[in-house]
Amino acid sequence: MTAGEGVTLIRVRSFLILHGWDNFRPPGHWQHELAVALVASGERVVYPQLPDAAAPAVEAWRDAAAGALAEAAEGDARVTVLCHSLACLLWLGSRPAEAGDVVERALLVAPPSLQFVGSVPEIAAFAALPLSRPESETRIVSSDSDPYCHGGAQAAFGTPLGIPVTTIPGGGHLERSAGYGRWPSVFEWCLHPTVEVVGR
Repeated sequence: MTAGEGVTLIRVRSFLILHGWDNFRPPGHWQHELAVALVASGERVVYPQLPDAAAPAVEAWRDAAAGALAEAAEGDARVTVLCHSLACLLWLGSRPAEAGDVVERALLVAPPSLQFVGSVPEIAAFAALPLSRPESETRIVSSDSDPYCHGGAQAAFGTPLGIPVTTIPGGGHLERSAGYGRWPSVFEWCLHPTVEVVGR
C-alpha cells in the first residue's frame, strides 16, 4: 500500500487469540504460552477472557469476539486469528461481519464435533450455528485422537467447508492435559505463514 509518490506504508500485524469452553486462560495452555511468547517478541496480541466461559452464550461470545477483533484491527492492522475448541465453532458460525475485511489468516485448533457440542446443555446452542468457510486464509489443526471430535475434523469440517486440515497423531484435544503448552511450530507459523504446524 502506498501513500504518495515514493512512500510505502507497511501495515502493522496483530494476533487475536480466542479460547474455548470452560477455559480461563490458564498458564501452561498453548494459547497462554503463545500470547506470552508473541508479546515478548514485540508482537501485538489481543487475548480476551470471553464471558461466562463455563456456561457461554453465543451472543455474548459473538459480541466479545467482535470487540476484540476491532481492538486487534486498530491502526489498519493485519489480523491473524487463532481459535481453540469451542471458539472454532464461534468463528465458523458467528464471526464478526468485518472479519472478511481485516483478518488475513486464521488457525482453528481442535474444533469439537457438532454432535458432541449438541449433547452438552451448557454449549448446545453453538451446535446450531450455520457454519461457513471464512473469507480469509484458514486452516484447521486437529488430532486423530480428539475425544470431542469423533470421526475427525476432516470429515466434520474440512470436507464440508473446503478447509485444509492438518491431522496430528495422538494429540488428544490439543490442550494442556495433552501436553500442549509451549508449541513451537504454532509460534513459528504466526511469524512465518509458510511454516507447517506439527505436533509438539
